[in-house]
Amino acid sequence: MTKTTRWTVLALSFLGIADAAYLAQSALSGSPLSCSLANVSTSGCQTVAQSAYAHVFGIPLGVYGVIFYGVVFALAAVSLLIPHTHLARALRALSAVGVLASVAFLFIQLSFIHALCLYCEASGILALLMFIVVWWRPFALRFRR
Repeated sequence: MTKTTRWTVLALSFLGIADAAYLAQSALSGSPLSCSLANVSTSGCQTVAQSAYAHVFGIPLGVYGVIFYGVVFALAAVSLLIPHTHLARALRALSAVGVLASVAFLFIQLSFIHALCLYCEASGILALLMFIVVWWRPFALRFRR
């Protein structure tokens, strides 16, 4: 994994922490999410945040997001100092978990809640970008041969 890849994952995971922390803070404090796009109010954020699917084992999904992105951030930071194959594998595995979770959450939003949360979709996009970044080089190298 290149140094640029590790820095990119570090930056994306930082953005993920900020996004998930906002969702977690809102859920834990009970304050409504500020969710508007181009001065058009979207109620999807509140609908998703107040749904039965917004908590797992009584814990808001935003808290799990902070933990997920925090672990990815820590691994990326350590891999910048100590590049190691095991750290790269862990980042690849976590990026796959992040994408799978994001796809599952998107499915739940579309199929059961019938609303979309912009913050949730932003997290999904960040997870997808991390996945692409950490898997791009190994994938490209396989097809060069």
